[in-house]
Amino acid sequence: MSGPLLPREELEARLRAIGAERYHSLHPFHRLLHDGRLNKGQVQAWALNRYYYQASIPAKDASLLARLPTTALRREWRRRLEDHDGDGSKPGGVERWLRLTGGLGLDEGYVTSLQGLLPATRFAVDAYVHFVRERTVLEAVASSLTEMFSPAIISERVSGMLRAYDFVDEATLAYFTPRLTQAPQDVAFALDYVAEEARTREQQEAVMAALRFKCDLLWAQLDALHHAYVAPGLPPPGAFVPEAFAPGARVAEPA
Repeated sequence: MSGPLLPREELEARLRAIGAERYHSLHPFHRLLHDGRLNKGQVQAWALNRYYYQASIPAKDASLLARLPTTALRREWRRRLEDHDGDGSKPGGVERWLRLTGGLGLDEGYVTSLQGLLPATRFAVDAYVHFVRERTVLEAVASSLTEMFSPAIISERVSGMLRAYDFVDEATLAYFTPRLTQAPQDVAFALDYVAEEARTREQQEAVMAALRFKCDLLWAQLDALHHAYVAPGLPPPGAFVPEAFAPGARVAEPA
């Protein structure tokens, strides 16, 4: 699409509008998760599948790091790698997510083996890694802007799950606490970057398309979870099957 360059404020407003329409906090599965209407097995399935996304973020960031042209940009992305991989003195996001899956009663070896992963989860996450590796640096950075919307969903998720589920506690959900400060820092950098580097309307449209792509793949992961573990409740061959899982079982109706 050609046209006049959008002012920064308009570009940011359009990016935020994409999240308001497409971010996965709106997905029915997330509404069930946050509102306490899933059983433990369904929460386990969410955590197990989300592990692949969390574990793939460092690989995604490392592929981008290799293409960044300046010291300042590489330093920024090294920080993001440490956020997820840790620095040897404190756990990163991947290790904290394994604490979550362990707190839910899942064996760590089984989680990290990826044996129980939904095929759609693998396809969606791999598509994200490939996107960041193969598209322009501008588009790759723009795809990270879903972090604009994550602090609100994190606060809602943690408070809702602590209130609704007796099988989780603050230690189980400790992954999310650092993200409340890390995500805004990531967003400030990425917004500045895309505002400065998108110098044509075509590049601005590419930035918005990259964010829509990221929102779509997050949504697709929840589509797969809902289909496999909520309705109709048909996990594909080889996928994780919770104990006492009843195919087609419905979640509790809201009070």
